[in-house]
Amino acid sequence: MILCITHSKDFYNIDIFFEYLTAKNIPYFRLNSDRLNHLQKISVNEDSFQLTDELGNTLHSKDVQGVWHRKAWKIEIPEELDEDYEKIFLKEYGSLRYNLFTVLENVPWINPFENEMKTDGNKLYQLKIAQKHNLTIPKTIFSNDQEAITAFFHEYCNGKAVAKLHGVISKSMDGENMLSTTLIEESSLEHLSDIAYCPMIFQPYIDKEYELRIVYVDGEFFTGQINNSENTDWRVVQGGYFWSAYELPEDIKTGLTLMMKEMGLYIGAIDMIKGRDGIYYFLEVNPQGEWGMLQKELNFPIAQRIADNLIKRIPIHEQ
Repeated sequence: MILCITHSKDFYNIDIFFEYLTAKNIPYFRLNSDRLNHLQKISVNEDSFQLTDELGNTLHSKDVQGVWHRKAWKIEIPEELDEDYEKIFLKEYGSLRYNLFTVLENVPWINPFENEMKTDGNKLYQLKIAQKHNLTIPKTIFSNDQEAITAFFHEYCNGKAVAKLHGVISKSMDGENMLSTTLIEESSLEHLSDIAYCPMIFQPYIDKEYELRIVYVDGEFFTGQINNSENTDWRVVQGGYFWSAYELPEDIKTGLTLMMKEMGLYIGAIDMIKGRDGIYYFLEVNPQGEWGMLQKELNFPIAQRIADNLIKRIPIHEQ
């Protein structure tokens, strides 16, 4: 059985994944991470667990042969719960979820849980590994110091920078991470006085020809080019854009492959910019990033390749 960890509003990508498994007669179990709460009955022992989900379906850890960590969402809090208990509710259910996941650490994962957490939670780590493998990265500072940021701006940014939060502030209905990205110009620097309360990542603004969303699946690339040259982030553009298939240069593929292998990731959604200077700039990789638009609009078989990668690493033929 393949366990797919996702969330209750996930659709399309995961539906294609399940249809593919069904066609191959491979059983699966959908575990909604946001419903890993009072709606489910969960018991975890030192080397096993049993779970009955909100629909009455039962899962035993002994039956799980592989895991796709598709997307994890924040655990839902029951409306009737007193506000005084919300923090402890989230803390203890979060701990229960983590313990449940670690019971399965010896079966194949896409992606390995600890590798994914380290990568997803550390953008500066991503940039360091990317640069190590000959990928060009923007000069970057993650700071709460107004003077340091101002000095960085004057030294590296040529009059224009972007500022963004390190983490996710919200998610779209399809699960896409929505980031706060702000354009910073000389006149904006005086408004950084509150940065001590919310440190942010700052990078020079890249005059771009276009943006690329690259889905990496264990050495295979599915790349979409988006016609967004004016906005700082295509994800906040309301319509007016379209995707086209794109072939990455071999040296960029090599660098990305080495980067992903060092991070210990089988899949990831990678964002890059092709600058008007002809340079490809690596921005970030999201291990749980969105790719449904590429499968839908460009007919890329991404869900199928993810399934194939997991199937080949588990003894599924013994079922």
